[in-house]
Amino acid sequence: MKASSYLVPTAKEDPQDAVVASHKLMIRAGLVRKSSAGLYFYLPLGLKILRKIEQIVREEMDRSGALEFQLPILTPADFWKVSGRWDKMGKEMFRLKDRHDNENCLGPTHEESFCNLVKPMLKSYKDLPINVYQIHTKFRDEIRPRFGVIRSREFTMKDAYSYHIDDESLDKTYQVMRSTYRSIFKRMGLSTIPVQADSGNMGGSASEEFMVVSPIGEETLMICKSCGYNGNIEKTPLISHNTNAKSTLAEFSQSDKTSTPNAKSISEVSTTLGLQDKDCIKALALVSDDKPILVFLLGDRELNEAKLRNHLKTNELRPMGNKELEKYNLVPGFIGPQATYHSDLTVILDASIDSNLGYVAGANELDYHYRSVVMGKSHTQFDSIDCSLTRKNDPCPNCGTGLDEEKGIEVGHIFKLGQKYTEAFDIKVLDQNGKTKILTMGCYGIGVNRCMATIIEQCNDEKGIHWPITVAPFEIALVSITKAKEDTAKVEKIYQELVSKGLDVFWDDRDLGPGFKFKDSELIGFPIRITIGKAFLEKAEISILVRKTGEEILHQFTDEKSLYDEVLKIRTQLYQELEDNNHE
Repeated sequence: MKASSYLVPTAKEDPQDAVVASHKLMIRAGLVRKSSAGLYFYLPLGLKILRKIEQIVREEMDRSGALEFQLPILTPADFWKVSGRWDKMGKEMFRLKDRHDNENCLGPTHEESFCNLVKPMLKSYKDLPINVYQIHTKFRDEIRPRFGVIRSREFTMKDAYSYHIDDESLDKTYQVMRSTYRSIFKRMGLSTIPVQADSGNMGGSASEEFMVVSPIGEETLMICKSCGYNGNIEKTPLISHNTNAKSTLAEFSQSDKTSTPNAKSISEVSTTLGLQDKDCIKALALVSDDKPILVFLLGDRELNEAKLRNHLKTNELRPMGNKELEKYNLVPGFIGPQATYHSDLTVILDASIDSNLGYVAGANELDYHYRSVVMGKSHTQFDSIDCSLTRKNDPCPNCGTGLDEEKGIEVGHIFKLGQKYTEAFDIKVLDQNGKTKILTMGCYGIGVNRCMATIIEQCNDEKGIHWPITVAPFEIALVSITKAKEDTAKVEKIYQELVSKGLDVFWDDRDLGPGFKFKDSELIGFPIRITIGKAFLEKAEISILVRKTGEEILHQFTDEKSLYDEVLKIRTQLYQELEDNNHE
């Protein structure tokens, strides 16, 4: 491809609304342009990269035995009502009505659609297992789109769904997908780690996220360098030491009420009483699906909403309003354990609270706290569950070593869905004994354009992007610095020879200065750059630069074949590096 016939709208300055490297560089390198909040136009260079990523995903999915489909983006509400998710998906789902007043949505995921599709096709155990997938556009009405295409409202996803006669078959496909995902990401040049994850509103018994460690990641990962445990903070259980010391509170008599004027927060209470935050209990008054919930946590801990939602089997939580607090006789800032509560109120105690130790807790009276509350002696019935967030140095759930904390970008997610959807859609087949059996199901997703941005987050420097050769818009940039027609004709001959040999070449033949061309090639990130200029005309020397390392080779040109051989050698090495990583 010749640059003079292409569109290369590079920019010198970062866009004002971009705060992360991938967003800045995708705009500056001429890969995308913003349409509106969370929506982007893909330009030719960007679309070429996206298609290469899709092709890697497609090749590896096909190699695993999965079958590609394409389903409508617009899906009927009836599908979602069968599964029960129409009301549970929340405001992130784009919903609309057609001219006949039928409810539909722009699919954020396609479990329901695929179930509706495959149900009449699957009759017998002989039709199983089957793994179906698509690479298609999805929609999510993000409340705050950010980081460019990393968190956008329209995105491209590979979503796959497998159907099985039993859990043993599901586990085999799950492990195949786990291996397939590692191959996909390594071929892209992405370094990922699989972490145990919360299944969220997808449901199911097990799930893993494939994470790329990055300071801009919105997910928090808990990592054990001793035993190799990796978990999303939402999933990682808290193994409590219960280190609250009795001696700290020994001077206070049991359930002794004390004045704590204007001390509503845990830090204010602990400062007033000369204690530590962990010696106090905090209360969170919440509403879940219109049901009032009261949660007690240690004062130095934060609520893990995912754990609590899973326990309550709900999708949304919100704080109680003032009228609701009044209805349930709760005094904000001073809520504590009581002998009795309103009959509608569900009370939950975090498992890290030692029911035999004394803590400071609210007295349910303005400006007062109790100074030695033993939760185990309360007359109220509590549900005791793990509902607090883990944090750095908490014990690893596997080996007890202190955990490390990292931020990560999720690029893929695999689930064991079980029978949640197959039961809802009544997907049954005859087993080997001729008996009817409900199928079990798996789900496997990859964010395609998120992968594109994440690669940039891992592969950039002060000059721009350095793409892994497998996903680069063009493998080779040919930069010519010639003026005379006869010299340009010589470059044209070299270009045509390289292209005829099957090399993916972008010839910058624009009538621009060398500095401008060099900066563009470095910004866009072509893995190999060939420069033909004065040294070629005078000494038959051609410069070959490897973008990632900055290594430069001066090639003594004898004919087009000698140059092709040299470039092919470098190209092969770059591919081999990724292949070697894939077999580590």
